[in-house]
Amino acid sequence: MGQVYLNGEFMPLEQACVPVMDRGFLFGDGVYEVIPAYGGRLFRLPHHLHRLHNSLTAVRIPNPLTETEWREVLTQLVRWNKSEDQSVYLQVTRGVQQKRDHAFSGQPLKPTVFAMSNPLQAPATVPLTTGIKAVSLDDVRWQHCNIKAITLLPNVLSRQEAIDKGAAEAILIRNGYAIEGAASNLFIVRQGMIITPPNSHLLLPGITRDLLVELAATHARPYRTADITLEELRQADEIWLTSSTRELLPVVELDGKPVGNGQPGPIYRDMHRLYRDYKDRVRAGEAD
Repeated sequence: MGQVYLNGEFMPLEQACVPVMDRGFLFGDGVYEVIPAYGGRLFRLPHHLHRLHNSLTAVRIPNPLTETEWREVLTQLVRWNKSEDQSVYLQVTRGVQQKRDHAFSGQPLKPTVFAMSNPLQAPATVPLTTGIKAVSLDDVRWQHCNIKAITLLPNVLSRQEAIDKGAAEAILIRNGYAIEGAASNLFIVRQGMIITPPNSHLLLPGITRDLLVELAATHARPYRTADITLEELRQADEIWLTSSTRELLPVVELDGKPVGNGQPGPIYRDMHRLYRDYKDRVRAGEAD
């Protein structure tokens, strides 16, 4: 890793320090974003900044930078770190409070702003061609999953439980409905129809998820947003998971049973091709 950004300055990672009284450290009081950069170009940056702004507004942290300033900082960070493809992580906490107190009312705090970038490895070809295993777990998270908060312990524990069971991801179930993965959004295919749960306070509005919906609409692929019951999940012809860094992955086994014929399905392969083509246009400077 080369340079990181912290509170208005670029510096080597080993020089970046945050006070222990920062509310992000004490309370997990902050939000974050993860933005891919392909060929040095930030991927769907306006969409990520819009989601960041929504998260900040929801937790009552003032946005510390304008959209133009965010673009300048993150573009410079990508230039400092010269890998062709990168994963940019940014985090904003409420800031440093001199006394540990759950309440944050009173004198406004100055938000702590941190950003770093790491090389982004292309998803392994094996999962793309053979698929991954997933398990269904109860969704024990809070009621504001649309906020991209840094308080991710329930997600961490769910993901680890999936790994302990020999799977790559957990699909979270709340009140009998499949919501999303521990670190991903959810799609299923039934009788040729692509289905993804609608945006709500129970799930994170995924940038890659929204792009897949956009691509389906643009290329006249049948799709709809609708709640997905656990039974519909189990009977799906195809299941996919999407995220900014893992992109689009097919699930071929759920809770020890095959999904469809146990292989990545034809609609997955079609949508993965459309996604790959869009990503190539970003690299070429023809899309954002």
